[in-house]
Order: sequence, then C-alpha cells, then structure tokens
Amino acid sequence: MGVDKLKLAVLISGRGSNLQALIDACKDPLFPAEIVLVLSNRPQAQGLDYARAAGLPVLTVDHKNYPDRESFDDAVHDEIVKNGADLVALAGFMRILTPGFVNKWPRRMINIHPSLLPDYKGLDTHSRALADGKKEAGCTVHYVVPEMDSGPIIVQKRVPILEGDTPEILAERVLEQEHIAYPEAVRIVTDELSG
Repeated sequence: MGVDKLKLAVLISGRGSNLQALIDACKDPLFPAEIVLVLSNRPQAQGLDYARAAGLPVLTVDHKNYPDRESFDDAVHDEIVKNGADLVALAGFMRILTPGFVNKWPRRMINIHPSLLPDYKGLDTHSRALADGKKEAGCTVHYVVPEMDSGPIIVQKRVPILEGDTPEILAERVLEQEHIAYPEAVRIVTDELSG
C-alpha cells in the first residue's frame, strides 16, 4: 500500500542546496512528501539543474517580465495550483511575496532562514551575529506570514560561533544544519496537515 504523500512546490532563486536536501529526503519511500514543482524567478538559477537531474517538473517565472509584484505573485500562485501542490517551500527564494499571495497559503507555506529567529531577520545574518559577539548562530524553518521572517517557528538548529569564524565559514556550518532542518520541518508540517 502506497503512502499518501503531501505535494510540495519548492521556490528557488539561486544555487538550490536546500532544494537538493529536499530532493534527497524525498528519495526515501517513507518520506511524507513529494516535489511536484520546482519554480525559480531566475532562469539561470543553479538549483534548476538539480531539479532537472532529479527528473522534476521545472518552471521559470521571471519577475522581470511582470509590471509589479502582484502580477508576478499571481502568475506564481497559478503555477503552484496548476501543479497540485499542497505546501510551498521557499528555499532561497529571494523575492518578498505580497500579503495577498501569502494569505492564500495560510500554514501551507514555509521558509528557511539562516539565523535563530527572531534575531537577524532579513539579509547579512552571519555578519550581524559576528558583529554583535554572539556565541551561537543557526537556522530557522518557519511558517510564512505577511511580515518578513516573522511566522511561527517550526524547527531551529543551532551551531556554536567559533573564534576565527568569518561570515563565510559560519555560513557553511549553518548550511549543513539547514539541510537537516528543512526535511525535518516538512515532516512536521505534513503531520500537522494530515492530522
């Protein structure tokens, strides 16, 4: 008897390492989700190559082809719905989504962020943590709400900040934890949605 899997749309803008972590997780027959769409707003996003290599449906919706955020978001929403997704995972998707879009996916859109939210919303998280003399950094998977990086937290992973860390070195160590956290969060959300 097959497992009834949650259908996942993954939105990317760049290299797609968190997408690859989700692709790898989905290879496990017991993983509760399957990727039905990988969508990028950038035609050259490296992550699209990972998706193609895995035989996944790939689509580019280039934000430069739309006059405003609303029309871009509408086009993205339509593609997600057309592909039958139940859950949207933002994996390095570097576009601020409009409240109208976000509100169509209540507790069905998640994001991964490279800090221990609520600390360091937005960009340059590792530089800011180092500048503040923090002893710990990490990543957060959270539900997406209209206010950036503010939704309810699903999973956090922590890493120590070590003497001599640069933003780049710290980013690599945090990224390793992101690749663990995102599949874990998808499991948690799947349980919640199917419960």
